[in-house]
Amino acid sequence: MKVFKSVLPTGLWGVLMAIMLLLPSCAEHPYQQGQILYENFCSSCHMSDGSGLEGVIPPLAGADYWRDNQASLACLIRYGITDTIIVNGKTYNNPMAGIPNLTEFEIANIINYVNQAWGHELAVVRVSDLQKQLDECLPDYYPKK
Repeated sequence: MKVFKSVLPTGLWGVLMAIMLLLPSCAEHPYQQGQILYENFCSSCHMSDGSGLEGVIPPLAGADYWRDNQASLACLIRYGITDTIIVNGKTYNNPMAGIPNLTEFEIANIINYVNQAWGHELAVVRVSDLQKQLDECLPDYYPKK
């Protein structure tokens, strides 16, 4: 380590040490950012365990709607939904407010967290794919980019 320390500038040495300390944490909790975002923006309605609120707010844990509608989840998160949906055979008709201030990156983190939480083993989504989805579902009352 002494050889590397003498070659690297002091600031860079600190950055490398921080990266080395954080790598194990990222490996143990790869969706930690998504979990934090979920807890801040989603869990008050869908609960921290994704169970929802029986008959009022649909579950996300084990939800067939979540699994089968991956291509529209980014739009649902950003713009909300007012339509009736059926989740695991139960009808839900309460509107869900969108969260338009979330970035595509943050939405991807939330989706990726839920896709791996509570026994789900769904594919990882990419930000570039979400951008395409969001461009296609942009409601008329939002200005086009």
